[in-house]
Amino acid sequence: MNHLFEFLLRQGDNTLVLGHRTSEWCGLAPALEEDIALANTALDLIGQTKLWLGYAGEVDDKERSANDLAYLRDVYDFRNVLMLEIPNENFGRTLLRQFFFDAFQVPWLTALQNSSDTQVADIAAKSLKEALYHLDRSSETVIMLGDGTEDSNARMQAALDYIWPYTGEIFVDDATDRAMADAKIAALPSTIRAAWDATVADTLNKAMLSQPKGTFAHTGGRTGKRHTEHLGHMLAVMQTLPRSYPDAVW
Repeated sequence: MNHLFEFLLRQGDNTLVLGHRTSEWCGLAPALEEDIALANTALDLIGQTKLWLGYAGEVDDKERSANDLAYLRDVYDFRNVLMLEIPNENFGRTLLRQFFFDAFQVPWLTALQNSSDTQVADIAAKSLKEALYHLDRSSETVIMLGDGTEDSNARMQAALDYIWPYTGEIFVDDATDRAMADAKIAALPSTIRAAWDATVADTLNKAMLSQPKGTFAHTGGRTGKRHTEHLGHMLAVMQTLPRSYPDAVW
């Protein structure tokens, strides 16, 4: 197995899938400010995707481009964590999913800046600037809605209870993670857990939200052994144009 290629796919697929999910709010968010903010976040994530998948294409023995990897792979070839592909359903789920991802990305990208792979380090440094802003905004919004009205608190708590079981997958180490750690390309995801726990606990406390007990550590997303149809439905929309017109340029 090409562990570096697998590692890069994970980074790019995470931002690609979350970026597309976030973009689904464009024109539909509950307030104009949120509409613009979510659209900008989605654009940031897709920009990061181009960097990660572009590098993945360079180390791929099939000589695929970032576009090829994004638009011409089937659902079981994606390596994003399952939490990121969950349908939006409501604004609370979207916000908490973004916050949980941001709370991981900031310490994760901070560690990746010290990667022995200079290209990984450069991508991490560029992405971290955006991730810091994303975390500031998502945490502040979670606090605002959690510590808002009785209704908004109840909605956020329900969203938290729904999303929480998916968070454990982020921190499960496997053979690819260990290979990257041995090569000093990346830290083990499990080592980021303490920083994530601290950020999450502080934010949920300020938001007057009760943190659920336990986590669900399924790795179906990262291994390709998916147990949901969510991503399949999303890809059907995302990949329609490039699959219908594979040679189209504009």
